[in-house]
Amino acid sequence: MEKSCVLLIGILVLCCGAVGAEAAYMKYKDPKQPINVRIKDLMMRMSLEEKIGQMVQIDRTVASYEVMKNYSIGSLLSGGGSVPAENASAGMWVDMINGFQKGSLASRLGIPMIYGIDAVHGNNNVYGATIFPHNFLLSRDPILVKKIGAATALEARATGIPYVFAPCIAVCRDPRWGRCYESYSEDHKIVQAMTEIIPGLQGDIPNKSRKGVPFLAGQQKVAACAKHYVGDGGTNKGINENNTIISSQGLFSIHMPAYYNSIIKGVATVMISYSSWNGVKMHSNRELITGFLKNTLQFRGFVISDWQGIDRITTPAHANYTYSIETGVNAGIDMIMVPFNYTEFIDGLTFLVKNKFVPISRINDAVKRILRVKFVMGLFENPLADYSMTKYLGSKVHRSLAREAVRKSLVLLKNGESANKPLLPLPKKSSKILVAGSHADNIGNQCGGWTITWQGTSGNITTGGTTILSAIKKTVDPETEVVYQENPSASFAKANKFSYAIVVVGEPPYAETAGDSMNLTIPATGLSTIENVCGAVRCVVVLITGRPVVIQPYLPKIGALVAAWLPGTEGQGVTDVLFGDHGFTGKLPRTWFKTVDQLPMNVGDAHYDPLFPFGFGLSTKPVKAT
Repeated sequence: MEKSCVLLIGILVLCCGAVGAEAAYMKYKDPKQPINVRIKDLMMRMSLEEKIGQMVQIDRTVASYEVMKNYSIGSLLSGGGSVPAENASAGMWVDMINGFQKGSLASRLGIPMIYGIDAVHGNNNVYGATIFPHNFLLSRDPILVKKIGAATALEARATGIPYVFAPCIAVCRDPRWGRCYESYSEDHKIVQAMTEIIPGLQGDIPNKSRKGVPFLAGQQKVAACAKHYVGDGGTNKGINENNTIISSQGLFSIHMPAYYNSIIKGVATVMISYSSWNGVKMHSNRELITGFLKNTLQFRGFVISDWQGIDRITTPAHANYTYSIETGVNAGIDMIMVPFNYTEFIDGLTFLVKNKFVPISRINDAVKRILRVKFVMGLFENPLADYSMTKYLGSKVHRSLAREAVRKSLVLLKNGESANKPLLPLPKKSSKILVAGSHADNIGNQCGGWTITWQGTSGNITTGGTTILSAIKKTVDPETEVVYQENPSASFAKANKFSYAIVVVGEPPYAETAGDSMNLTIPATGLSTIENVCGAVRCVVVLITGRPVVIQPYLPKIGALVAAWLPGTEGQGVTDVLFGDHGFTGKLPRTWFKTVDQLPMNVGDAHYDPLFPFGFGLSTKPVKAT
């Protein structure tokens, strides 16, 4: 009898264990299950509160372990300059992000969050990262752009970040726009070709993949974000967030094509533009977001707002937030970059759903898309980052790639008084040379906006890079005396018998609206440097700008003129071509105007009369070392 009881108890224990194991099994946690099965299983378990939480993206400054756990927040981001600490190391980033992620994993369903950042020219928020040239430089070499995408992915993963708000596929039609340097070109065909950065970031999409389905190749890649949908580069007078006044034919033939390419290449997310199309705010445009992007183009990733994007549906912003939530979500936006007042958004959307102003079908569509991206990214299997990839931040290989990108992208606009008397390439061996200008020894100016901080900053803002002055000193013969003065007088330039001068001047750093300019002139100190030096010495002027600027009045005094745009941290790429180690090959990605009164002016316009036409660029040949 005693043996029978023991046997019976043993059987009961085994049965209970089997039942418990079966109850613990959740399909959504099983990587062997198809993604659609995992999504369906997880959705069935989610409450309305958990679904709405997934639709929220907040800035790291208002996040905590408790917030992530209690609200089931779907995503975090670092806005421009939002960092764990000043000069934070890659390891500090990993630790911070993992801390937040552990809060998400401790929530009832353990849905991991996705961390995003504006990595628009490298992992540019991070101290010590390789800062690549801004997009405006990278307009002719899709293979190079793909490599830059892959390097950016590694440097983002080095800091534990799996999601980047890039690329910007705007078609800048007016250089007065403060974001023109984020655009590859005024020509949509070039912008389309440059979407090759997406497989660089995400990996090559497999053959016969279903159109529109997001893709990520593994843990060394990141989810990308095509932005800003749509027409952001065509606003009236180039004013940021303004109205793009254009016909349907114009919108779909100029501003839309790069989105076709991005979706075919499996881009994971699309960000909506602040701008309007013929008076209708894009964040409220259901026809273009749901009707065209989701239904016609069959995009299956998620649509994300811009920073406080739905707030700006009303004027003034946030004037009627309940209306903005209803309008933006019903338009088809899946994830809202709140980024601070998340409880206000959650409460507002919950009210709208419960009172049937926003249908539950719309919430389910949004959450399915967000979960699809998370499953594709492998976040459920690999939610936490480690230190194994920190070695990629600012690596020598990436800096070499950035240097290559610089030298291939610089555009030579003038070279001597005639083709028979070129000034470039410069001799490395001379008795004494002058280097001048506000941008010659300034890594911050060299990198421009979206570098360490949102607007960027002048000065020694990061580590590991090379200023143009430092690059010159490394390149010239040891016997060549290099004299540097930021803004020398004309008398100084004349009196010192310099063999030649290199003047490096340009725009101060800026981003977005702060960069809008109706006059497109560089600061007066830069112009005076050109006047003082080039009036006294044979000079090369290197322009560090995010777009064409007014230069025609100064051309007669300038011996050689180089558009270096915003080259990033690797100034050695500039000297590679100035001194002939490599030849100039770059071509203009947009038209260079004579006067701002001509703007907007793009190739093909009836009034096209440029100073330098679209695609212009003089060439030089490398000088053989002696």
